[in-house]
Amino acid sequence: MMEWLRLFTVVVAMTIAGVVADTPANCTFDDIRGEWTFYETERTGDSSIDCTNMGPIIHKKTVTLMYSDDMVDEFGNEGFWTMIYNQGFEVRVSGRSYFAFSKYEKSGKTIISKCDETFTGWSRDLTVRNWACFRAEKKIKVDYKTHTLTSAYEEDTPYRYDRDFVERINGIQNSWKATVYPEYEKMTLGDHLKRAGGRVSTMMTGAKAKRRSIFTHLRKSDVPESWDWRSVEGINFVSPVRDQGNCGSCYAFASMAGLEARVRILTNNTEQPVFSPQDIVGCSKLSQGCEGGFPYLIAGRYAQDVGVVLENCSPYEGKDDICRTDPHCARHYTASYRYVGGYFGACNEYEMKSALVRGGPLVVGLEVYNDFLHYKGGIYQHTGLQDRFNPLELTNHAVLLVGYGEDKSGTKYWTVKNSWSEDWGEGGYFRILRGSDECAIESMALEVVPIP
Repeated sequence: MMEWLRLFTVVVAMTIAGVVADTPANCTFDDIRGEWTFYETERTGDSSIDCTNMGPIIHKKTVTLMYSDDMVDEFGNEGFWTMIYNQGFEVRVSGRSYFAFSKYEKSGKTIISKCDETFTGWSRDLTVRNWACFRAEKKIKVDYKTHTLTSAYEEDTPYRYDRDFVERINGIQNSWKATVYPEYEKMTLGDHLKRAGGRVSTMMTGAKAKRRSIFTHLRKSDVPESWDWRSVEGINFVSPVRDQGNCGSCYAFASMAGLEARVRILTNNTEQPVFSPQDIVGCSKLSQGCEGGFPYLIAGRYAQDVGVVLENCSPYEGKDDICRTDPHCARHYTASYRYVGGYFGACNEYEMKSALVRGGPLVVGLEVYNDFLHYKGGIYQHTGLQDRFNPLELTNHAVLLVGYGEDKSGTKYWTVKNSWSEDWGEGGYFRILRGSDECAIESMALEVVPIP
C-alpha cells in the first residue's frame, strides 16, 4: 500500500509540476466552455500510473462543454462537467472520469494562464479502474492572460497589533464583536496568509451564489427554520474543533471534518473517526501542502481514488513534509461527491439548506478579510475596514457548515466550524450572515458521501 501511495504521489507531483508554484492558473467558466480534444493513452493502468512521459496516444475524443454542466461527446453521449474553482475541470462521460489542471507558466512574479490547454491529467473508469494519462486542447484558442504576483508586505514580517483597528470594528457595528488574540503577535503575516487559505487559494475570480428559481424555492420550502448538526435531538454529529496552526491546510481540515461528520450520521454515531489532514498535506499532490488546496479534489477525488486514513496513521505536523503515512493503515473512501447545486457556480442558500439537512455538514469557502481574524462572537459581516499595519491578501478559506438559524432580531445566519482552535470565536465556531452571499459563503459548497 505504501509503495502504491508513493507512486501516486510522485506521479502527480511530476505531472503537475507547475501547479505547485505560489500562484496557479486563473481560468473562468467562459475560458473553458467550448469544444475540446482529449488525447489519451492506453487504458490499462491503475492508480500508480506514471504520466511523467505521457506515451503513445491511443484514444482521441472530442467533447463539447456547455452551459451549465451539460456536455456531449462526438457520438452524442451526454455527460457532466464542472470547473474546480479556477484551476481546472472534471468531465464524466460514457463511464469514464477525466480530470486535469489548467495550464499556466510562471516567469518571475508574472503568471501566464493558458486556459485552452491542460497539464497532463488522469482518466479512469467510474469504477476507479483502467487508468490512463490524458491531456486536452481547446479547439478555439483563448487569449493568454497574465497577472502579477504582488504583495503589500514581506511574508516574514511579524504581525503587529493595531488595537485601534479592533476598536473601530466594534465602533461602527453591533452585529458581532472583535477582540485581540495575543497569540497573533507570535505569528508572521505569512503565517496569517496560510491560516486563511494559503497563496494557492488567493481570490482571483470570485464565483457568486446562483439565484434561486421558483422551482428551487418550492422544492426546498419544507426544510426546518433552523438546524444544527451539533444537536439533533440532543446528539452531536460533529467531530471536535481542531487547530491547523500556521499551515495553509484549512482545505484538508474542512475536508476531513466533512467526512468525519457524515460517517457519524451514516452510522448513527456508532463510528466516530478522526481522519488525518497530514496525510493530505504530506502525501497528496492534488493539493499544494501548506500553500493551500481545493476540497473538491481532496474530500472528493483523492478520497475516492486513494482514500484517507485515521489521525494516528499520520499525526498532524502542520508543515510540508515527505509522506509518513503508516503503510499498514486501512484506507477509507468516498462513494460520491458533488458541488451543491450540481456543479461549481450553481450553489445558493436554498440548495445549501436542503443538502445540509438531508445529508450532513457541507465544506464551504469563505473570503477572509482582515477584520475576520478578530472575530469573537455574533453574526459576522465584513465591515469594509482594513488593518493599516497588517495588510493581507484576500484568500479563500475552507470551513465546515454545520447549521443555520435566526437570532432574536430576525437576522439570519449560518453556523460554521473553523480550524483555528476552540479558543477562537465561539468555541471554534462562527456565525455569518445568511442569504446575501456574505464573503462568498454561498458560492461554493461541497457534499460528499463517504463509505462508512
